[in-house]
Amino acid sequence: MKNIRNFCIIAHIDHGKSTLADRLLEYTDTVAAKDMEAQVLDDMDLERERGITIKSHAIQMNYRQDGEDYVLNLIDTPGHVDFSYEVSRSIAACEGALLIVDATQGIQAQTISNLYMAIDNNLEIIPVINKCDLESANPDEVEDQIVDLLGCDRSEIIRASGKTGMGVDEILRAIVERVPVPEGDPEAPLQALIFDSVFNPFRGIIAYFKVLNGTMKKDDFVKFVATGKEYHADEVGVLKLDMMPRQEISAGNVGYIISGIKTSKEVKVGDTITHVGRPCDKAISGFEEVKPMVFAGVYPIDAEDFENLRASLEKLQLNDASLTFQPESSAALGFGFRCGFLGLLHMEIVQERLSREFGMEVITTVPNVSYLVFDKKGNAPIEVHNPSGLPEITLIDHIEEPYIRSTIITQADYIGPIMTLCLGKRGELVKQEYISGNRMELTFDLPLGEIVIDFYDKLKSISKGYASFDYHLNGFRESKLVKLDILLNGESVDALSTLTHADNAVRFGRRMCEKLKELIPRQQFDIAIQAAIGAKIIARETIKAVRKDVTAKCYGGDISRKRKLLEKQKQGKKRMKQIGSVEVPQKAFLAVLKLD
Repeated sequence: MKNIRNFCIIAHIDHGKSTLADRLLEYTDTVAAKDMEAQVLDDMDLERERGITIKSHAIQMNYRQDGEDYVLNLIDTPGHVDFSYEVSRSIAACEGALLIVDATQGIQAQTISNLYMAIDNNLEIIPVINKCDLESANPDEVEDQIVDLLGCDRSEIIRASGKTGMGVDEILRAIVERVPVPEGDPEAPLQALIFDSVFNPFRGIIAYFKVLNGTMKKDDFVKFVATGKEYHADEVGVLKLDMMPRQEISAGNVGYIISGIKTSKEVKVGDTITHVGRPCDKAISGFEEVKPMVFAGVYPIDAEDFENLRASLEKLQLNDASLTFQPESSAALGFGFRCGFLGLLHMEIVQERLSREFGMEVITTVPNVSYLVFDKKGNAPIEVHNPSGLPEITLIDHIEEPYIRSTIITQADYIGPIMTLCLGKRGELVKQEYISGNRMELTFDLPLGEIVIDFYDKLKSISKGYASFDYHLNGFRESKLVKLDILLNGESVDALSTLTHADNAVRFGRRMCEKLKELIPRQQFDIAIQAAIGAKIIARETIKAVRKDVTAKCYGGDISRKRKLLEKQKQGKKRMKQIGSVEVPQKAFLAVLKLD
């Protein structure tokens, strides 16, 4: 056990952790030269296309130093704020962390938030400045920032480059010397923590775990504590680039178990595995349940695909434990699911993965957050995720919405536009301070509902990509919220209704009507698009009918002949309007998200 080291890599998005992981794998000969490619651990096409890590990836390396062989278990983690739950799970399975900071950009908001998470779990931090080979690199200034943040010695900071391989040797040596040896007793009753799982169509569900105490052997009879289910360990092994079967995995090591589990509900991330014959006295604690931030309805385009969508979501949930879902129905879209996501990028990725991995084309409704609704009778507040679940307006005393405490780190040049953006989103400035040189940290309290749709994109564009953003929930506050309904020919389309602040409602309603007028195809009759708050119509647009010229065949003769034909057409249009229904195209649901 004294030769095992478990560590993860934490950094802000785009600071080069996947590239550095590639160099570590190359240096330890874990990946053969012919298999080497950029971002070798990112095995999803989506990750390669977007250049971001979405999933944590575990891999084992063998490293020889001073005549001794070491086993290094590396977990590469995502850097985007929407996938911070993946990071928290990786940290739970490690004793040390490489903190990677870009030499050209310095410390960013997500770096700090992941760092605090690691420090809370008592991980040994090894600071690394990456991209030191670039001309625009400023390692001395970044070193000052790291010393201020961590209070470490300058000699502990390693300068490296994931591209050229500079400093990789030092990093490996530091991991062996500084990361603590895992604690645990190989002879004690088995206690293993599940930190991830994947679905394999041929072998069932494969769970990844870290053994804290005891030893797991092939063909052992094991029990999953949270679900109480018992299985035979058909295969156990370690994770190299592929899975490598082993006879046993003992305390301190990371591995996988295949036991022919077919239903996804039987494996929970954060669960404990133990032996049936000799169980451990208690389950491993300290794994928090994830709290979704953004909710949206996901509906199959074809109603018959409802059960397929359920199966696809369950399989996806295995691999992405931060996704939550429950069935719901909508008058406009039929049966579907109300899904909870950690943010908008997460929602986009889930939609994309459903399409690519399971061939499911879905319609997603307008995302919203959860609100607390208090009634006039003084009952306990109810949590509402969907505007259509709101009680009658006459029964509501007040509504509270979730607020977040956000940290924005930016260059001083962009302070003005960023302040304007945050104040326009009903934000309140809590504090602002200089971190170093030209860099400032702004702390704002913002309503979560305001930043859900396009805040992050706007922040990036006005700061030319320099501003970094991180947030955590900061309780609920009373707000003056109204439900905005969209009516087509007097019929409410529940999938387009939103809860919005009273001050923004009229502007938002007007923009939605204008956008829908562009997107809904013309019919044989006039279509009225209205935005309403309760019974009050606040905006209206009309899509004119496609008209056939019925008077074309009348040449000459009395005007009453034309009148008769027009009157007949008018009756037909009236009848058509009564029985005709208006189809809202998928583009319209997506356009609402991109209203500007």
